[in-house]
Amino acid sequence: MTTSLILIPGFWLGAWAWDDVVAALPDGFDVHALTLPGLEPGADRAGITRADHVRAVTDLVDQLEGDVVLVGHSGGGALVGEVVDRRPDRIRRAIYVDSGPLEEGATIDPSATEQVPLPAWDELEAQGSSIEGIDEAALAEFRRRAVPHPGEVARGAVHVSDPRRFDVPATVICTSLPSEVLKTMAHGGPPFHTELGESTDLTYVDLPTGHWPMFSRPADLAEAIATAARG
Repeated sequence: MTTSLILIPGFWLGAWAWDDVVAALPDGFDVHALTLPGLEPGADRAGITRADHVRAVTDLVDQLEGDVVLVGHSGGGALVGEVVDRRPDRIRRAIYVDSGPLEEGATIDPSATEQVPLPAWDELEAQGSSIEGIDEAALAEFRRRAVPHPGEVARGAVHVSDPRRFDVPATVICTSLPSEVLKTMAHGGPPFHTELGESTDLTYVDLPTGHWPMFSRPADLAEAIATAARG
């Protein structure tokens, strides 16, 4: 039976961010790249919550048959963690791209206002979100198509409670931080509040580049995702 891949983008991005990755994926996957609620161009973002984003993914999971593999980039990784918590029996593997699941009560940006626009590149770099490997044309397209992220999603608390989430196999594709560094940050608490270290079946894959490998190394990211999904 075909494995379904659900690709969840991070902040400011829609399904389009995965286009080059989808084009490079080998045959044999049923691919679903998502644009989350409020991330469509011109969308009304008022009142869009984390629960709305979690529901959008779980609703898709519920519509699919057979194996489901979730792929989340950046802020999308936190959503993957929450969906695994809601559907631990339906997810065969969780793949975190420069991201990870967050612990109960964690927030991504507690100071977020009504909406979060894409910051300047130097500001992102200062925050640790490297744009390494993305050429000027791709950066211009990224900024042209970026959509402000709903503030309630950014400041809303993560909710997880089912201990079975730790038994779902997980892969971390490490791009802006090498795996040896990430392993030292994988056991919760500030500043990252991740649950990676609690996973009973966790694989690290190094893919050195910046924070957005779908733009800087899409073919290599596709290969890493496909290998993990088949594992």
